[in-house]
Formats: sequence, C-alpha cells, structure tokens
Amino acid sequence: MLRAAVDLTSLLTPQTGVGVFALETTRRLATRDDLAVTAFAVTWRGRGRLPSLVPPNVAVAGRPMAARPLRELWKRMDHPRVERWIGRHDVVWGPNYVVPPTRAASVVTVHDLTTVHFPPLATADTLAYPGLVQRAIDRGAWVQTPSSFVRKEVIDHFRVDPDHVVSIPLGVRPVAPGDAGAGRRLAGSDRYVLAVGTVEPRKDLPTLVRAFDLVGDGDPDVRLVVAGQNGWGAEAFDVALRGARHGQRIVRLGWVSDHDREALLRGASVYAYPSIYEGFGFPPLEAMSADVPVVATATGSLPEVAGPGADLVPVGDAGALATSLARVLSDDEHRRDLVARGRQVVARHSWDTTAERFAALLHRVAGTS
Repeated sequence: MLRAAVDLTSLLTPQTGVGVFALETTRRLATRDDLAVTAFAVTWRGRGRLPSLVPPNVAVAGRPMAARPLRELWKRMDHPRVERWIGRHDVVWGPNYVVPPTRAASVVTVHDLTTVHFPPLATADTLAYPGLVQRAIDRGAWVQTPSSFVRKEVIDHFRVDPDHVVSIPLGVRPVAPGDAGAGRRLAGSDRYVLAVGTVEPRKDLPTLVRAFDLVGDGDPDVRLVVAGQNGWGAEAFDVALRGARHGQRIVRLGWVSDHDREALLRGASVYAYPSIYEGFGFPPLEAMSADVPVVATATGSLPEVAGPGADLVPVGDAGALATSLARVLSDDEHRRDLVARGRQVVARHSWDTTAERFAALLHRVAGTS
C-alpha cells in the first residue's frame, strides 16, 4: 500500500478553489485500498484544528510546524525535511504551490502563474511561489496542473522535464437546488447579472461595472449583484462603483453563506466572469451546474475549461462584455443554448475522475505503478 502525505493547510481557512480541490481529491483518495493517506498542516496557530476537518480515513500528523520560518528556510535550502514532523512516507503532495523538502517522492500542484505574469496582482506571500516551485522541481518533484494551458506555461517557464508535468482537470461541485426566489429577493430584482467571488484585481470587476453601465442604458430593470468578501486591492472596485451611472442598481452583498450563494445562482439571469487570467475556473463551472448561462473572458484556461459552454469576450473590453450580457438577457433561444452547452461541459468534470487520475500519478511518481 502506498503511503501518501498531503498538505491540507488550506482546510484551515475559508475554502477557496484550492481548499475545494484538496478536500475533494483527498476525500476520494482516502477511500482507496491501494493508498494510506496522512494529512499535515504547515501552521503553528491552527495546529489543533486539522483532525476535525480532514475527511474520514485520513490520518493526521499533528506535530506543529511554524509556517513563516519554515517557508523562509525552504526558499533557500532543502532542509529541514518534512519527515521530522510527519514521519516516513512514499510520496508527499503539496496541493498549493509548496511541497516541503522530503526524502520521499513528491508532487506539487501549480494552479496558475499569476505571480509570474502579473506580479502587481499578487500578494507578498504568493510572490514567493515561483521560487519554491523551482526548488521543488530541482529536488525532483513532479508538477500537476489543472489544465493543459497551465501545463504548457509551467514547461515554458521552469527548468522541468515535460514528462514530469501532468495535467489533471478538476471536478466541479454541483450547486444544490437552492431557492431562486430567495436569490431574487437578495438581488431586489427578478432579473440580474451575478458575479461571485473575492473582490481582487485579477477578477477585474471594474470592467464589469463599466459593462453594466452600458447594459443598464438600454435595460432599465436589470441589476448587477456582486457577492464576495473584499480581498486586497478592492479599492479599485469601490472607485468604479462610485463612478457608475447606474450605481443604484448595483447590489454589493459582501460575503454570503453557501445557502445564499446557491439561491443567488439559481435566481440569476446570467453569470459574469471578467477575469484577467485563470488557471482553471471553478466559478463558471458552478454557474453552469446551476443552469445559469455564463459570459466570461477568453483568457488563460477559460477557453479550454469553460469555453464550449460560455460566451467568451476579450479581457478588459467593457463594450464586448456588455454586448454579450445584453444578448443573454434578451435572447431566450441563445440563453437556452448556453445552458445546454454548459451542462455538457459540467458533465466532463468529475471529482471521481480527478481522484482516479491523481492516484495513478502518485503511484507513478513513487515508482509503484
């Protein structure tokens, strides 16, 4: 039986796409009879919480790890090895750009290269990721990416054997049935454009505000609803809101519960995703799973992952975004076609398939396949 250790630090914070990926994949890996899965977390403050958050059948290596000093050391050297805290394993997986130095085989997941292409859109912590990834590769780590687009970027940017970079598409959590009426009540309208996610520069919500102004000029009943907590750089969005001609029809909800998010998705007329760059794209797939038509940008992995089920527009082009949104809002036949194509896209993204391919990768990396 292959002994696999996985860094589940991402479960200790509100779940983003990384946390969903790590949890859903680990949950399924732990049900296999060819794997014994152990979780660890690179944290000091959260050291006692991990056992209550891991999936069934996952052991926990509970010795606390001081994240900041360890990251600083791992930027510069290949010590201390993670075995000091978790014991011996056959393979160690880092689902979020960092895999610690180890005597075992290792896999590091690279979700995108935002920090390489758009440093101003990155935080101080994430700017360290490329160096940590390169150190892991130099130690012999394999790389897993969520799309062929990111796989090519990794091969082009890092000193890495292409045979050691593997693309494994991710699954999507189907959105619960939800209460469309409750979503419309939250929006204050029966017709609304929806955007959900942390407000940060990479999501380019100011362009969405400008596009909505254009849509609103010819459609006096529609609203724009933006749901999500403020991240860093949210000030640009606030400035755009203050300058919007139809700002009284823009609803800023902030963080919403899963229940309210499901309701908002079920009630939405169209989902807007004007991202500047993506390595995969969970939100458009979730919207498709709720039978909501999607308009997104033709950037990064989105043409590969969501493109067949979405209308795609150029990045930063408020006019093109407005035209596509207005078409979905006014053309019922086109809307139905987008919904049908979205269902086909979602059907190709299964967490069971992701975990099956990931298990095969772990065995291959450890030399047991």
